[in-house]
Amino acid sequence: MYELKVESSFSAAHHLLNYDGECENQHGHNWKVEVFVKGSQLDKSNLLIDFKILKRELNTVLKLLDHKDINTLEDFKQISPSSEMLSKYIYEKLKEKIPELSKVSVWETVNSCASYFEE
Repeated sequence: MYELKVESSFSAAHHLLNYDGECENQHGHNWKVEVFVKGSQLDKSNLLIDFKILKRELNTVLKLLDHKDINTLEDFKQISPSSEMLSKYIYEKLKEKIPELSKVSVWETVNSCASYFEE
């Protein structure tokens, strides 16, 4: 089994819904995103997936979030845009283009991240 990982980032504002504390107020993060793909079959160049393709597709999804107020985006108007929900959102958007996708991790600080994957 092979596993690849690429990283990228975006900057955005949000606030948590149904939360009692500082994070209920509008604030921003410089989010780091890690994307993992897994598979056992390599192509004729012995690649699981070209890093260029994976990075391009990830950055296409991140452009939807970058420098936005996430709470105002249609997909987040009714849900709290936590790191958990952002990792699931990025996973679902990216999975449409990258079937080998296995996990997405979203870091809101250097010490705190949430991941989404399917079993």
